[in-house]
Amino acid sequence: MSLREENDEGRGLKKPFLHTGSWYRLSNNFRYSGLLGSAHALRDSSISVFACVLIVALGPIQFGFTAGYTSPTQSAIINDLGLSVSEFSLFGSLSNVGAMVGAIASGQIAEYIGRKGSLMIASIPNIIGWLVISFAKDTSFLYMGRLLEGFGVGIISYTVPVYIAEISPQNLRGRLVSVNQLSVTLGIMLAYLLGIFVEWRILAVLGVLPCTLLIPALFFIPESPRWLAKMGMTNEFETSLQVLRGFDTDISIEVNEIKRSLAPSDKSTTIRFAELGQRRYWLPLMIGIGLLILQQLSGINGVLFYSSTIFQIAGISSSNVATFGVGSIQVLATCVTLWLADKAGRRLLLIVSSAAMTFSLLVVAISFFMKDYTPEDSSLSGILSLLSVVGVVAMVIAFSLGLGAMPWIIMSEILPINIKGLAGSVATLANWLFSWLVTMTANMLLHWSSGGTFTLYTVVCAVTVWFVAKWVPETKGKTLEEIQLFFR
Repeated sequence: MSLREENDEGRGLKKPFLHTGSWYRLSNNFRYSGLLGSAHALRDSSISVFACVLIVALGPIQFGFTAGYTSPTQSAIINDLGLSVSEFSLFGSLSNVGAMVGAIASGQIAEYIGRKGSLMIASIPNIIGWLVISFAKDTSFLYMGRLLEGFGVGIISYTVPVYIAEISPQNLRGRLVSVNQLSVTLGIMLAYLLGIFVEWRILAVLGVLPCTLLIPALFFIPESPRWLAKMGMTNEFETSLQVLRGFDTDISIEVNEIKRSLAPSDKSTTIRFAELGQRRYWLPLMIGIGLLILQQLSGINGVLFYSSTIFQIAGISSSNVATFGVGSIQVLATCVTLWLADKAGRRLLLIVSSAAMTFSLLVVAISFFMKDYTPEDSSLSGILSLLSVVGVVAMVIAFSLGLGAMPWIIMSEILPINIKGLAGSVATLANWLFSWLVTMTANMLLHWSSGGTFTLYTVVCAVTVWFVAKWVPETKGKTLEEIQLFFR
C-alpha cells in the first residue's frame, strides 16, 4: 500500500491552508508535460531553501521586537499612563501568557493546516495587538494588545524552527535553523534602536511591519515536504521537495527515506498514552522540554526585557544606548553561531555556552553584591559598575553562541513526526510558562536584590551544563530520519 493510499482518510480532513503560489501551479503543469523546455522553466521558477528561510524569518523578527519593546519604553509608558512598576511588569509578562495559549494551539494548528497556514494565523493577532497598544489610554488596552502579540509569537516560536528544519538539507540544517534565533536578536536590536528615537506609540505602530510583510510573502514559498508526506499528499510532497532541492537534483533517495520514516505510523498518526513510556518518545520529549525550560531559567529574558533597568542599577547614565549596544552584540554573536552550528555541533556549543554564562553571571552577581557595600563616589564603585556591564554583555554573547539557538534546533530535530504536533506544543508551552515566570519576577527581583537575582541565574546555568553533558545527543550531520533511529 502506498503512502498516498495509507493517508487518504486523513487527507480529506487536513489540507494546506495556503497553496504554494504561482510556482506550485507552474511546477505541476510542467511536471507531467512532455515539453522539451520544461526543465529549464522549472529551474527558473524554483524557490531556494535560502529564500524560504529569509521569508519565514520575518516571524522571529516579530518575536524579537515583542521581547525588546519593553526595555526602551518602560519609563515613558509608566509616566504617560501612570503605571506602577508591578503594573508595567505585568504588561511585560503578558506576552508570555499569550504565548502560552499560542503554544498550546501551535502544534495542532501546524498539523491541521500546515506550517505556512500556521504562520498566517499567527500574523493576524500580532498586527492587531500592536495597533491596540499604539492607541492605549489605560492598562486594559495595553494588556489586551500584549496578550494578542503573545498569542501570535507563541505560534511563531514553534512553527518557524520546525518549518526550517523540515525543508533544510542535513548539511545546512543547523545554520539555517539558527537563522530563527538570529532573526529574534535582530528584532530585539531594532526595538532597542528605534526606541531611542521614537516614542512608544510610534514604536508600537512600527511593530506591525514584520507580519504585514510576512503575510503576502507566504504565498510564494512551498509547504514543508515532510508535512505534505505525512498528510499523504504524495504529488505535492515530491514537487515541494524538488523545488527546494533544485530541479537538477535527484531527490529519489531523500523521498524514500522520508516515506520509510513515516511507514510505521498508522493512518491517524496518533499513539496511546501508555506508549509515551517508550524510549523513542519519552527521551526526546524530556530533552526538548528540559532544554527549553533551562533556556528561560537562565534569566535571558529578564536581562533583555529590563536591560535598561539593570544598567541604571549598575550606574550607567545612558542606559538605552547601552541596551542597544547589547542588542547589537547579540546579533553579531548569533551570526557566529550560524557558522559554528554545523561545524562544532549542537552539544559542544550548548556546553561551552552554558559554562561561559555561568562564569559571566557569577561576575555580575559578585559585582552587585559588592556594590551594595561600596560608596557610590569611590573608584571601586566605578570598577564594579564596569564589571557588571562586562558580565552582562559576556552573558548575552555566551547565550547567543549556544543556549539561544540550539534548544530550538534540537527540539525541531529530535521529536518524532507522529507526536511532533502535540510534543512541540508541550515543549513550547513549557518554554513560555517559564519565560513568563522570569519576566514577571525579574523587575521585582532586581529591585529586591540584584546580586541575589543573578546568583539564581548562575545556578541554573551550572545545572544546564550537567544536563547537556548527560542527556543531549549530537545531531550534527544526521538526517531527521537518522535521528529518529537513534532514539529507537
